Amino acid sequence: MASPSVAPGPAQAPADSALRRFGLGSLRGVGQVDFQPSVWTSLLILAALWVESWEMGLFATIGAVVSTLTAQFLNVRHDSVTQGLMSYCGVLGAIAIVVYLGNHPSSYVLAVAAAVMCTLVTATLGHLLAPFGLRAFTGPFCFVALVMVLGAPSFERVWHGTPATAITPAVPKSPVVSWTDLWQGFFTNVSQIFFAGTWYVGLIMLVGLFLAGWKVGIFAVVGSVVGLLTAWALGAPAALIGEGIYGYNAVLTSLAFGVVLLRPTPWNHIYTVVAAAASTGLTASLSVLFKVFGSHTFTWPFNITTWALLAAVPLLPRITLIDDDKS
Repeated sequence: MASPSVAPGPAQAPADSALRRFGLGSLRGVGQVDFQPSVWTSLLILAALWVESWEMGLFATIGAVVSTLTAQFLNVRHDSVTQGLMSYCGVLGAIAIVVYLGNHPSSYVLAVAAAVMCTLVTATLGHLLAPFGLRAFTGPFCFVALVMVLGAPSFERVWHGTPATAITPAVPKSPVVSWTDLWQGFFTNVSQIFFAGTWYVGLIMLVGLFLAGWKVGIFAVVGSVVGLLTAWALGAPAALIGEGIYGYNAVLTSLAFGVVLLRPTPWNHIYTVVAAAASTGLTASLSVLFKVFGSHTFTWPFNITTWALLAAVPLLPRITLIDDDKS
């Protein structure tokens, strides 16, 4: 056994570095779902998922760990791994498995498979979209979850019936919104990004976003409010507004445009609000197509809205990207 005073050999340093990348990449993958690499934000969001249920917390952890390991085994560029850019879709993919297929032994196998595939599709989609100035966002998660959940009923060892967590219960279609619907919806708009429908889980996550910076927290609030107001103005069922079904895509869209993609100008802020509202409207449209998933649209409305409006930016001189040279 070596003495504690002996300096680590040259073979030990790379191992320590790889372990550090693994730890940071796994943890930051949770926060990167909301575009935030902050360790504290990631810790608080992960803690919130464990508060929602131990299954959700465990499967999120499995997704983060497996995705990060996959990226490391494939020798993905170190900064991408460390920042959690290769693991955030795996987090969502693994959670989707337990939500839509239930907690069974086969679900753990599928969660690992989903996390691996999310990492691979993240690389694929990132490469394909780069020439168009677009990013993968949560598209890899949406593709993988769509394929796996759609195919599950065909396999006897995988399918155990639709769990209650995968079904949006029948609710009154009344658009009359109560104060309870509004304040609970404000928080669940944040938590539903991770399939969590409990308002205090959304509160914990929102605190985590403010830890990443006041601007991050403010745009999460803006997205949630825009989602609420748009859904109410269009006459969405009040119960679903309160459950965050109509607003979580607006939160993601607001964070994307307001924090990550666009410069902080008045025109860009207006564009952000328009994008958040559009994602809310698209949620209603896509929910009809996604009834097989209990009308939960994953984050497709966010992805489609963001890809479409981001692709339009080069033709809109008043809208400027953070890395844009337009005056």
